[in-house]
Amino acid sequence: MDTTCLDACIACAKACEVCSDAAIDEHMSCAKICRDCAQLCWTCSSFMARDAHGTAGVCDACVELCDACATECEQHEADHCRACAKACRACAAECRKMAQTTSRTPVGERL
Repeated sequence: MDTTCLDACIACAKACEVCSDAAIDEHMSCAKICRDCAQLCWTCSSFMARDAHGTAGVCDACVELCDACATECEQHEADHCRACAKACRACAAECRKMAQTTSRTPVGERL
């Protein structure tokens, strides 16, 4: 298993958790999207770790949310937002690659 994407998702989830906690009093919209992104990154890393059915779809969703989170965080000057945006961009890039190389066979057909 290629762990590059898995590692990027974990790093992104951690950065989003930190940013969410730090931004809760500063920028509520940032805190909310960071929390959502962290949750999806944890889920995505879990899917990859066990080579689960539907991993490509979860990676696609992760790309979308990581890009949105990065866009939000890039609007703020705080160091935690900058670190989060960087981690989100890296995660989105790795998830794009993973989604393209992962089987898209429907779950019912793989069982």
